Amino acid sequence: MPVISQSMPFVVELLLLLLTARMFGEIMERFNQPAMIGEVLAGVILGPSLLGFAVFTNEIKVISDLGVFLLVILAGFEIDIEELRKSIRGRNAWIAIMGFIIPMFSGFVIGIIFELQIMLTVFLSLCISITALPVSIRILMDLGKLNTDIGQKIISAAIFNDVVALLILGVILDFKESSANIRELTFTIIFSVLKVLIFMFLMVGAYRLFNIAKEKVTFLNHKFETFLIYLKGKESLFAMIMVFVLIFASLSELVGLHFVIGAFFGAILLPREMLGKENFEAVQKNTSSITMGFLAPIFFAAMGVEFNLLSINNVYLLLVVIAASFISKILGGYLGGKMAKLSNYKSFTLGVGLNARGIMELVIANIALQNGFIDIPLFSILVLMGIITTVVTPFLLKRSFSLIDKENNKA
Repeated sequence: MPVISQSMPFVVELLLLLLTARMFGEIMERFNQPAMIGEVLAGVILGPSLLGFAVFTNEIKVISDLGVFLLVILAGFEIDIEELRKSIRGRNAWIAIMGFIIPMFSGFVIGIIFELQIMLTVFLSLCISITALPVSIRILMDLGKLNTDIGQKIISAAIFNDVVALLILGVILDFKESSANIRELTFTIIFSVLKVLIFMFLMVGAYRLFNIAKEKVTFLNHKFETFLIYLKGKESLFAMIMVFVLIFASLSELVGLHFVIGAFFGAILLPREMLGKENFEAVQKNTSSITMGFLAPIFFAAMGVEFNLLSINNVYLLLVVIAASFISKILGGYLGGKMAKLSNYKSFTLGVGLNARGIMELVIANIALQNGFIDIPLFSILVLMGIITTVVTPFLLKRSFSLIDKENNKA
């Protein structure tokens, strides 16, 4: 690694990462691809895989953690809690369940075949099971299919997958290598599930409390507007929303879960009716500007710096993971669609649409690496898998939607 990487000042490295990440992100946007892919590639180029100009320091880690925090808040802002309820009701539940369980199972099969350690297998399975909601929304919007029936089913399943994945993350972060005997393992499982149940109980309580408050939404909205006018500080609304989300993030930390879980649910439960549409959109815009303009590019570029192409010492595992990621999601979505009484083409399209992993998969892979649950070789494989599935999905989805259109025209 060049000497420059050891002596480069933090601000200079930050400048280099941001400038390169935004440049490559802009290039990807012009090719109708998520900017995230270009930002990760920028880190790969600057990191040990190629030039070796940048290293992953503690200061960069702090910026990355802030990026993760705001990314999951933005993802939560995109979720309507009523849509979440719809995704687990009736036959639609099969789409979400099968689209999660079959990829999860395929990950475990890969772990057994390649004799991976149990924690590597668990996180591999979890990352294969993910469908990134923000990426799915972006792809469907670009194709003009977001508000179609299939588009909404993809979004509902993605919501379910993100929520379940984060809850599972909360459980498995408790596992340590010291849990070697059955007694310790059983205790860890019970304790972890209990913590998740306590947290979910608090979330349900908050949801019901906000529902009661909705009955007086006009009164509360007026009082809230008056309070904002009374405040002298700038961007007071944004600060209040961040405090609200941080309360939930702190609650998740207090019960032993990762802060991203609480931040995610805090953003979902944000009482938007009381804020008013204009206020909520203003907060969403401000959050997006700070995140996508500064923190997220640094986070994704930092992941590229952590990524090490030379660490991938098992090409067969890489190829199997990529193939299984595509096939298991398509199969899961297809079977779920058939169980929901949809046609073959529509079921196939569901499976294709659930393939975009992107942001949430990379967030979970990064958390696993930072907590020592996976190593650099598997992390690098998961980063490549996330990039490839995100790049290929729009092309496959466009083709599968055209098959549905032909089917509808014939009917």
